[in-house]
Amino acid sequence: MRKGMLGEKIGMTQLFGPTGVRIPVTVIKVAGNVVIQKKSVEGKDGYSAVKIGFGDVKKLEKEGTESKYRLSRPEVGVFTAAGIDAPRKHVREFRVSEADLDAYTVGEEIPTDFFEAGEYIDATATSKGRGFAGVMVRHNFGGGKATHGVHEAYRHGGSIGMSADPARVLAGTKMAGQSGNATVTIQNLQVVQVLPEEKAILVKGSVPGAKGSLVMLRTATKKYQG
Repeated sequence: MRKGMLGEKIGMTQLFGPTGVRIPVTVIKVAGNVVIQKKSVEGKDGYSAVKIGFGDVKKLEKEGTESKYRLSRPEVGVFTAAGIDAPRKHVREFRVSEADLDAYTVGEEIPTDFFEAGEYIDATATSKGRGFAGVMVRHNFGGGKATHGVHEAYRHGGSIGMSADPARVLAGTKMAGQSGNATVTIQNLQVVQVLPEEKAILVKGSVPGAKGSLVMLRTATKKYQG
């Protein structure tokens, strides 16, 4: 079954297995996932998917006026149409099979144990931004020789030019530029433990993004889970 939900990266800690082996884990808070919409192949969209909302939205409170959410009227209307009182900050869509749509109910919150311990998932998030970086930091280049005769080119990327044919720099050439701040997916992460009281799950290994960032959790696509 293909499943998906959203979470907030809390940070990393460690557990110890039955044999005393240390297991590094990432704590992901998954409280507040609510189903906004279900799309079917037979509907106007032509494909099967579920739309999920996550995260609290702050209210704009001003003396003498009615408090309202920091969202546009159409955005709030999506949640109102689904019968959800409080809108959510983040909205994402997950493609699922037509048979898996029955596992979701519009307006209801997804339980913490939606992913069980032992399952494998793929985690997608925005990596930490590192700003402008050279080729040694960004692409792990070795740099030039720090010996006599090298003229201020210790951390340069070297030649990028071509000869008379094709006489241009090829697209995709590794050069200096912005490092990080990109959508990254880590595949085949195992759910080590589910914490219903804390509404969080513990995932083995590291997950992209900084603390407090949004994480998309989906059933692993390349891991056999028969």
